[in-house]
Amino acid sequence: MRKNLLRLGVTLAAAAGLSLGAGTSFATPAGPGVSGKIISQTTIGNTDYILRQITIPPGQSTGWHYHDGTLYGFVQHGTLSHFDSDCQADGVYKAGHSLTEPSGADHVHIGRNLGKTDVVLDVLYVLPHGAPLSEDAPNPGCDFQ
Repeated sequence: MRKNLLRLGVTLAAAAGLSLGAGTSFATPAGPGVSGKIISQTTIGNTDYILRQITIPPGQSTGWHYHDGTLYGFVQHGTLSHFDSDCQADGVYKAGHSLTEPSGADHVHIGRNLGKTDVVLDVLYVLPHGAPLSEDAPNPGCDFQ
């Protein structure tokens, strides 16, 4: 399954031709217990492909952030609530659903687990070679973390 997800992500990235904001607030860290484990990674040309499993416990979040490349996610377990920098939900993803996060500082977002069980995601990062997995961003003014 993970090999198929990696192949799918690589294919999608190739098909798409893929390659923070200012403020006085501090970056927001991920909540306690949020963890990530790299499953596989490879570099082709100037692009890093990293497959990672992320676990978000109930009541926790990823913290506000953005990515320097596109991400392709698949929800293995739980329900992920995803919010954009306008403080609006831009998706609720249940087990079995996929999501895409576009790249760039103009796509600041947060993933939250509002449920009672862990959210477990398989995520393919398609990043410029050497880029970090994510870039911290300040809370854009939302009344939640």
